[in-house]
Amino acid sequence: MTTQGPDLQTSGRSGRLAVALALALTHAAVLPQPAAAQFFSDRPAPVPPANIPDIPSGPAISLAPPSGPAAAPALPAPLLQPPVANVPLQTPPQVQASPAAPAQGALALSARYGKDLPPINGGLVWRVYSDRPDETGAFKLLREDRTATPNIPLPPGSYVVHVALGLVSAVRPVTIKSDVDREAFLLPAGGLRIEGRVGTSKIAPNQISFGIYKGSQFDGGERTPLLPSVAAGDVVMLQEGTYYIISNYGDANSVVRSDIRVQASKLTDVTITHRAAVITMKLVGDKGGEALANTAWSVITPAGDVIKESIGAFPKVTLAEGEYRAIAKNEGKVFEKAFNVVNGVDGEIEVVAR
Repeated sequence: MTTQGPDLQTSGRSGRLAVALALALTHAAVLPQPAAAQFFSDRPAPVPPANIPDIPSGPAISLAPPSGPAAAPALPAPLLQPPVANVPLQTPPQVQASPAAPAQGALALSARYGKDLPPINGGLVWRVYSDRPDETGAFKLLREDRTATPNIPLPPGSYVVHVALGLVSAVRPVTIKSDVDREAFLLPAGGLRIEGRVGTSKIAPNQISFGIYKGSQFDGGERTPLLPSVAAGDVVMLQEGTYYIISNYGDANSVVRSDIRVQASKLTDVTITHRAAVITMKLVGDKGGEALANTAWSVITPAGDVIKESIGAFPKVTLAEGEYRAIAKNEGKVFEKAFNVVNGVDGEIEVVAR
């Protein structure tokens, strides 16, 4: 069969078949093309034969590729998407799953004065350190808490816990897991409060101080004080045991030593009695006259030991009861007078310059 323009030449049966085939092809040319072919033309998408159900409220619409020509429905243009199977699934950065947080433990701390003694409800200082020193050799402080029963969150690991109540302290290594580790410390501490008196009169706090030493004053040997200067009325926390106090009334020779005993969970009040008095000295030209300025003073014992030296017109000195001599030097001249100190009787010593 040859084709020349629109005319067809045929012969016999084969010619009739050719004519029928040509007519079929001509008829097919005027039929609508398959809807799927419209997706690739410049013309608008065809109107579907029926309403397409709303996706949120109707049945799900499969976006998978059709299995054959007859299975391809005429879908509206907005639903033209690549097959689901070909689209890689990606999680937006803001909703990506974060790594699981490490397990967190906790350290629950408490302290008591002793095994069968009450809990300590104040004054504690808790410190948690790393269990290994850093490059400088120091143990890094990780946490500090001043509550009575802290609950400190910590990641699992090993630590060193230090607790202090005044001068009483304890230290312990601990290991934290992913739960609560409860640690109870025993601090056999007791309180000490001191005041001074002369006779029945209380000594003013600014005129007296106390040094506290470990052990008894009769133990012998030189010892450094645990606390060199404690003010009257202050409460000091010490470990249960024996101590001795050196009390200084003034800055001369009124010194008293006392042994005391501190008990755990108890406040021990100590009153130290001095036998002394405050003496005011002055150098006058005549009895009852005005004090001479720029006078140098020395107070000595009958044996010649110097107790106190000072310069001024009206120096005051606190002296233990006993016998003394006051020596005054003024304009190259020396004057002196013997006097007695009576316990609790403050007085004035007048030296006449003649």
